[in-house]
Amino acid sequence: MFRQTVYETDRLWLKILKPNYCRQVLDYYKRNHNFLQEWEPQRPKDFYTLSYQKRQLSYEYRMFKERKLIRFWILKKEDNKLIGNICLSNIIMGNFRSCYMGYKLDCDEINKGYMTEAIKKVVEIMFNEYGLHRIEVNVMPRNIRSLKVMKKLNFEEEGYSRRYLEINGKWEDHVHFAIYEDSFNQF
Repeated sequence: MFRQTVYETDRLWLKILKPNYCRQVLDYYKRNHNFLQEWEPQRPKDFYTLSYQKRQLSYEYRMFKERKLIRFWILKKEDNKLIGNICLSNIIMGNFRSCYMGYKLDCDEINKGYMTEAIKKVVEIMFNEYGLHRIEVNVMPRNIRSLKVMKKLNFEEEGYSRRYLEINGKWEDHVHFAIYEDSFNQF
């Protein structure tokens, strides 16, 4: 079944990108390298190349068509600047209907409400169009901005895991949050 690849909010476009966007994606990662490094896994040596980003976008588009992974890239309507993304991974249907969500934003665009606006729309899409029941997010306890986004959008705190994910070469603790289809209308 074909799925929509472009969505709209008040200030943003949310797009599932094909490989022809590799230059914009590479530019995003290059200009945010230092900012994102603290919050992400270590990258392969060729990560900051066009060929890598093109391969990655191609892979992600195939996964989107198979409904296993969806990465919504966030673009500002005012200038069409690519400012971040929201990735839904490990999408499992059947009687589980759940996934993990991760997100990142351009360092020059934080504290403007863009991520809250984008996540709200993505949650709506995943529950209403994809039929998911639950979306889980894991946040490092020191990531105060992300913790605030989770609280603002009424994600439920479900637990705490020590040394949960390897981030920038170090095993980091994470706080687990989730939102459910029967509670998402509250925001």
